[in-house]
Amino acid sequence: MKQPLGIILAGGRATRMGGGDKGLLRLGDGTLLDQVIARIAPQVGALALNANGDPARFAHLGLPVLSDPVGGFPGPLAGVLAGLDWAAERGADAVVSVAADTPFFPCDLVPRLVLAAEGMAAPLALAVTPDGRQPTFGLWPVALRDDLRAALGAGLRKIVMWTDRHGGQAALFDEAGEPFFNVNTPEDLAHARARLEEA
Repeated sequence: MKQPLGIILAGGRATRMGGGDKGLLRLGDGTLLDQVIARIAPQVGALALNANGDPARFAHLGLPVLSDPVGGFPGPLAGVLAGLDWAAERGADAVVSVAADTPFFPCDLVPRLVLAAEGMAAPLALAVTPDGRQPTFGLWPVALRDDLRAALGAGLRKIVMWTDRHGGQAALFDEAGEPFFNVNTPEDLAHARARLEEA
């Protein structure tokens, strides 16, 4: 399999943060998105951002900004599909998704997802911790993008229902320290800032 491409999922409405773009909130010397990009960019062949609305607000990042190909804010699967369509245009076999509000995910995320999907005709794997699946962190095959498009068109919204349907594998991440801690509330952001200062 060729090196996967990467898609950062930032298409949600951030209602628990009062709306707006969570990824543009300040964290450390930059923003949440800066932290996420620094972790995922070295692991993938190219990187894009899934976000809706005016793409100009992300122009400083220098990344392609892909809107949901399905209307009505159907959730992260629409962002995955946007990434798959973009990857297909670039001749890639797969894309790895990460969430824009999760700044501490593992720096070896991609190779561990690829390893979990080894031997599959259409490589599909989700990150899993002892607490459960982390469905916005996954390896997705370009070969199944039309199936995903049809599923979204039929009303499917739950990621794991689609991945289970296609025999999605699990990549276990059992290290300490909440590697998939995500920022949903102002309190979470304060926690992330404290954690970064301690690192």
